[in-house]
Amino acid sequence: MRIALLTEGGYPYATGASHAWCDRLVRGLTGHDFAVYALTTHPRQETGHPPALPAHARLAHTAPLWGAFPEAHRRAAEERRGRLCKRRERRLFAEHFGALAAALTWERPPGTGPGDGPMIDKADRFAAGLYGLADLARSHGRLPRLLRSEDAVRILQAACRGPRALPAAHGAPLRDLLTVTEHLERALRPLSLDWYGPAPGGLDGADLCHAASGGAAALPGLLAKRFFGTPLLVTEYGVRLREHYLARATAPLTAPVRALLAAFQRALAAEIYAQAALITPGNTHARRWQLRCGADPARLRTVYDGMDATAFAAVGDTADRDSKTLVWVGALTPDKDIVGLLHAFADIRRAEPEAALRIIGTTGGPRSPGYRAQCQALAAQLFPDEAADDRTAGENPVSFEEIGEPDVPTLADAYAAGAVLVLSSVVEGFPRSLVEAMFSGRATVSTDAGAVCEVIGGTGLVVPPRNPRALAEACRALLADPVRRARLGAAARARALELFTVEQNIAAFRGIYLELISHAPGRPAAAEGAPRPFDSPAESHVPGRWAAATVGHTPSWAAGEERTDDEAMAGAAAAPAAAPAAGRGEGS
Repeated sequence: MRIALLTEGGYPYATGASHAWCDRLVRGLTGHDFAVYALTTHPRQETGHPPALPAHARLAHTAPLWGAFPEAHRRAAEERRGRLCKRRERRLFAEHFGALAAALTWERPPGTGPGDGPMIDKADRFAAGLYGLADLARSHGRLPRLLRSEDAVRILQAACRGPRALPAAHGAPLRDLLTVTEHLERALRPLSLDWYGPAPGGLDGADLCHAASGGAAALPGLLAKRFFGTPLLVTEYGVRLREHYLARATAPLTAPVRALLAAFQRALAAEIYAQAALITPGNTHARRWQLRCGADPARLRTVYDGMDATAFAAVGDTADRDSKTLVWVGALTPDKDIVGLLHAFADIRRAEPEAALRIIGTTGGPRSPGYRAQCQALAAQLFPDEAADDRTAGENPVSFEEIGEPDVPTLADAYAAGAVLVLSSVVEGFPRSLVEAMFSGRATVSTDAGAVCEVIGGTGLVVPPRNPRALAEACRALLADPVRRARLGAAARARALELFTVEQNIAAFRGIYLELISHAPGRPAAAEGAPRPFDSPAESHVPGRWAAATVGHTPSWAAGEERTDDEAMAGAAAAPAAAPAAGRGEGS
């Protein structure tokens, strides 16, 4: 099967959770051919060379979502000249962009819900505008310039001044409209790319489009479905709409800009969920977001992120029954609420004077040096260095460390360093550190944020977020009961090995790929005009010397070779005779 893997800001350039998941998926499904279509979000992602891909995968196309639109990536269009052609192009742009702008600025009438008529009409307007702009880019090729033109600003300004416009966007000043059109041009850049034509590496040759996230990454999949009927699979381990909200909340943007960009992301997410053949959220938390955006529950299937458990296999045997050490692992950012954890630990120390807390930061990912310094200052204030006598140096019961230091060279060493793992987050998506602790057979105390309850499933203690007293009470209960710690750690490891391994993730997507392609009609090949769903038959991927001759060969039923009646009768007569021979060879 030919899979078009659509990514944004991740695989194969950037590192992180998304890159790791895509790499495991591609390397695990060796029976399919992967073509990666990557959208980059920062210049540094294209400066270095991407890592080597396996033999059955290739980097088909790359395009930037930053800077000016690169002419080398523009979709080839028929050369059109003359005043009438330009006038028609501007008229079509005004019609399609006007529909899209009206959908973005149209406020929900009071007393209506997500399934009411006015909102359905709003979704239809957005879809009409989006696909109209895609058709315009396909026929004329000047869409990026038009999106940054004065016409676009005037159309958006008129929509913002309408009687039912969003209050936050009503009467937006010119500088805000210019900012919005600039963001829209970059977000809609996939409409103008040369990924859909007859050129080599086009999406018209894919059997399935798999978007590794929502947002801009899924836009090429929407167009491939519209132009070629290619089914679209959307996987979201972190909901792109939620990430947009979190990013825009701290960005230096005005209220009109924030409102209009949020409306665009909501409308795009709803259209992606409406057109996807199947949506695979990474957890129930992501599933709830998708349902609120209008996703059909019948087309939602949760597939947990797969993680490699081998590195943590030996950690469970290193448990110290008398240990009083708590471990926190993650990126030191304000949403992890280390301040609340320190106050909870102060309460723990009153009951357990021998308790220690090791805060271990992970490499990569987000960092906040200012927040780390704030936490270190608070720890020094709450826990002055203590000495056993007047001859020894004092030590603080709270330590701040990093993965890669001599005491904690690896993640496995971090989880082996304590008896209980603590997760104190206020905002959380899929808690990877919690799953790694479960692989390590460690008892856990977590706050109820994101997908924590879904992941832990009764094998650990969960308390409300921003409640240091409850967090301290749960930690004291586990530190005082080593038998309970061991029992919870064993149950947690068994649950993690059942649900969160790489093997279960790959097996789930292997079945999903076959399910989706079984419902997709075979499309005729351009040269022969006969249905050819695959480049090579399924048996060519079976190991063995007998299958080697079929690799790269298309059988007659797929290539559309015509057979005479005599040939058909001869083939039918030969089939019964071949069966006994095969049976004799098998039994010998």
